[in-house]
Amino acid sequence: MTPPQTPPAWTATTTRRAGLVTGVVLLAAATLAARPDIALLAVPVLLTTLWSGTGPRQATTAHLHEPDGETRAGELTATLTLHPATHATLTHLRVTAPGHRETQTVLATPHPRDIPLRLTSVRTGPQDTFDIALRAYDTTGVWEQPQTDLHARPRLVLPGTTPLGPVPLPDALRGLTGPHTSRRLGDGTELRDIHPFRPGDRLRRIDWRATARRSPDLDHLYVRRTHATAEATAMLVLDSRDDVGPDIRTWRGHGTRRRDEATSLDLARHAAASIARQLLETGDRVAMEDLARRRRPVPPASGRRHLRRLTHGLALAHPVSDRAASHTLRPPQIPAGAIVYLFTTLLDDDTTRLVHAWRTLGHPVVVIDTLPALHPIHLPHHRIAWRITRLERDDRITALRRSGTPVVHWAGHTTAARTRLHALARTHRRRPAGRTT
Repeated sequence: MTPPQTPPAWTATTTRRAGLVTGVVLLAAATLAARPDIALLAVPVLLTTLWSGTGPRQATTAHLHEPDGETRAGELTATLTLHPATHATLTHLRVTAPGHRETQTVLATPHPRDIPLRLTSVRTGPQDTFDIALRAYDTTGVWEQPQTDLHARPRLVLPGTTPLGPVPLPDALRGLTGPHTSRRLGDGTELRDIHPFRPGDRLRRIDWRATARRSPDLDHLYVRRTHATAEATAMLVLDSRDDVGPDIRTWRGHGTRRRDEATSLDLARHAAASIARQLLETGDRVAMEDLARRRRPVPPASGRRHLRRLTHGLALAHPVSDRAASHTLRPPQIPAGAIVYLFTTLLDDDTTRLVHAWRTLGHPVVVIDTLPALHPIHLPHHRIAWRITRLERDDRITALRRSGTPVVHWAGHTTAARTRLHALARTHRRRPAGRTT
């Protein structure tokens, strides 16, 4: 809850000052012209102004209540509670928010009142919300309380998620247990073969039916051997060095981005959170690395608490002001046998070099293209610049696909991306899983 601001003392409005000036002028004119009828007009004006007194002794106060806990993209809400002063029944409110139109209203407040506030935004990450300017008036309209400003605290808007279904997994599975079936021997549910009993085999794995069928005299015992279960490890690599919107004119910091249009970083947060949720719900381990903030990687783990940790890390990702270090960008360290999900706009060659380095080390890579669908470009020099940029970007995508790296477009409706990921997951299941060491 935002603490209430100390309201200033009441001051006279222009109505009171105009009444005093009008009454004095009429009374002076009546005296100079010896016109008692004019004096009769001045008396009510002066008496009304003088009877208004010195204004209310109390002050109208306001409290801004904001919901605690996590905030998801969509609708941001708050509640403004007004406590009007005695004989102050009118309150003028002016509510503003970055990227939204200003709203002004005059409310009748004879007693305390709660005013709900809400705004719609598809943007994620740190967001500034409500700025409120309040001004109160008494019943006569000749006294006003000077403007009181309330500022809502910045909110961290977490990215939402979309159910995806199966997603690609690494070829090599790790660990002694997990949700997936590996190709090595161990405890599991999938039968591998029937094998003669050897020292070290557990007695509970003896298959008595197979033993009776193959060795009626019980000279040899046979056991059921199964494939061991294991878990997959995925590394989410977020390229937050760029944050571009659908309007190409805002790519270099010019103009204002609309709050109802998701940028590339918003799409990357949403895609990474959705893939992380799918992997963690199946029992796999997920790690995260931010190319713009290399000092704060999230180590691989599993569980619901880890999903919240990843979601907060995604919401805190933001571009850096200095991109000079991008020319010496080094591949982040990837756990052995992990699959890499790279979320990028593919607007430079650094990401393709990273993909080549990871594939050289044997890591499968899935590139999630987070460039939003662009608005029509009207200026000729902007069209020429985008045409060159698009051709270079198309060449990078073609080179990635020729090298065997799938590129999944996330912009627009997520149904196509979900279908593409599901197809890649089916292709993975048709390949034999790698052996773990």
